[in-house]
Amino acid sequence: MRYAVVGSGAVGGLYGGMLAHHGQDVHFLLRSDFDHVAANGLRIDSIKGDFVLPKPNIYQRAEDMPRCDVIIVALKSTNNAMLAETLPKIIAEDGVVLTLQNGLDVEADSVSAVPGHGVLGGCCFLCSNKVGPGHIHHLDYGRIVFGGYEFVGRHDQIREIGQRIASEMTDAGIDVQWTDDLAAARWRKLMWNVPFNGLSVVLDASTDAIIGCPASRTLADRIINEVYAGAALCGVSIEEGAIEKTMRHTETMVPYDSSMRLDFLNGRPMEVDAIFGSPLRAVERRIAELTAESSEKRAHPMPSVKMLREQLQFLDSRPAMASNLSG
Repeated sequence: MRYAVVGSGAVGGLYGGMLAHHGQDVHFLLRSDFDHVAANGLRIDSIKGDFVLPKPNIYQRAEDMPRCDVIIVALKSTNNAMLAETLPKIIAEDGVVLTLQNGLDVEADSVSAVPGHGVLGGCCFLCSNKVGPGHIHHLDYGRIVFGGYEFVGRHDQIREIGQRIASEMTDAGIDVQWTDDLAAARWRKLMWNVPFNGLSVVLDASTDAIIGCPASRTLADRIINEVYAGAALCGVSIEEGAIEKTMRHTETMVPYDSSMRLDFLNGRPMEVDAIFGSPLRAVERRIAELTAESSEKRAHPMPSVKMLREQLQFLDSRPAMASNLSG
């Protein structure tokens, strides 16, 4: 299959680069990095092996790209407004979109951009940063768990395409797993993203600092439990051991600056709505439904998450504060 990568940073650059490195037909839409990559190639430093793509297929405009069978959307969700203009220009007639973004229901923007096409969603359990123009540093982990989001009446066909994508990614050395329960995978990833992305910004700390201090560790554990409870309220079942596993994985991962902290420190908009707003709205809709059914008042299961979102909204509105914190 022919792949397009929209958002060639820490996620898209890594996975698209690995696919291309192993012989797949991959086309990258680049913006600010175009001239650098044209001159120097795309560089991947990875725990799985370093490599450079000396002459990748790169484009500055979507209209110059070929039609592709699989569009990997790896933009930050704060840039999703560009999807409506970009995706229709590059998707093949029977093409699908694979959305590799943080948050809940982030696939909805791709569905709106290319109605009638299948849309898949994936969660990347990954420590990876873009450290310079056309330069990705993959530090730890790397699994993608993905499944169908919008079937357009073609559940079996979407699953078949998904299995084919999984096979080609596996051949490229990518740790990938298909799921028939994308909602559970999304909430499972939120159990890490909500506490550790959020706390990394408000506490100005990397993951090892958060997990290494008893007070912040207790706070992270409380928030993970709240996300777990929110998922359960919304009818999403996650194994109970996932709470302890999330903490244990964070203990053993390399010291890591979260994507949200890096965005904040560099004055970029943070993915507050996708990671915090969407799950909170899902919980609030479910509480409203249950209240309408029984008239019984229910306590919100995610009070610390609500407060963390409000703190992040404040910081997101004042990006100049980042220079003070980092200095």
